[in-house]
Amino acid sequence: MTIRQLKNISVAQFESFLELAQCVFVRKKGGHSIYSRCDCNRPIVFQNHIQPVPEFILKNNLRVLSYSKDDFFNILEGLEIVEREGDIFKFQIKDK
Repeated sequence: MTIRQLKNISVAQFESFLELAQCVFVRKKGGHSIYSRCDCNRPIVFQNHIQPVPEFILKNNLRVLSYSKDDFFNILEGLEIVEREGDIFKFQIKDK
C-alpha cells in the first residue's frame, strides 16, 4: 500500500479536483484563483502561479470543503463521484 501525500500537487490537478467536486470558478485576481460552492461558508482561494500548490493551502481548502485527504485522491482518481441534491453534496462510489 502506498502512502498518498499532498506534496507535489500541481495547480492543474487541484483545479481539476475542484471541478470534479462541483466547485464553480468565480474569478482570478492578483495571482489568486477563487472558487466557490453553495454549501461552503468561505471561498476556496489559492495562488495560481506557485507550482506545486503548498500542502498547507491544500489542507485548508479541503477543510473548507469538509473533505479528507483520502476523499481528495478518490475524487481525483475517479473512484468517487460528487453529486448534488439541492444544496447538499454527496459522495457516490463509482460503479466499475
